[in-house]
Amino acid sequence: MMPVLFAVLLLAGCVTPKIDWAARVGNYTYDQAVMEFGPPDKMAKLSDGSTVVEWLTQRGQVIVAPEPYFVAPGCYYGPLTPMYSQTYVPARFLRLVFDANGKLKTWKEFAR
Repeated sequence: MMPVLFAVLLLAGCVTPKIDWAARVGNYTYDQAVMEFGPPDKMAKLSDGSTVVEWLTQRGQVIVAPEPYFVAPGCYYGPLTPMYSQTYVPARFLRLVFDANGKLKTWKEFAR
């Protein structure tokens, strides 16, 4: 019983709460965003005075793994030559748009 409780507590500490961006619209400021996420990776001022900022939240990566094969006494199951499968995990971004007063106007999370 004790190892199960320990595992549950350990895994519970690894969960990060998801940010409710809709609740932050209108009252979250650019300064708060910089304090929370650091300087943005990209930033642009628009003619209406609003500011668009973007952060990279997760780097894209290519995952390469060997194809599965099984060896049993006298038996071999799998490709004759080593083969690999490749999967691409896209980069994830957060884009926040602040109005001319520095208040959050819109937000978007996307992958590229």
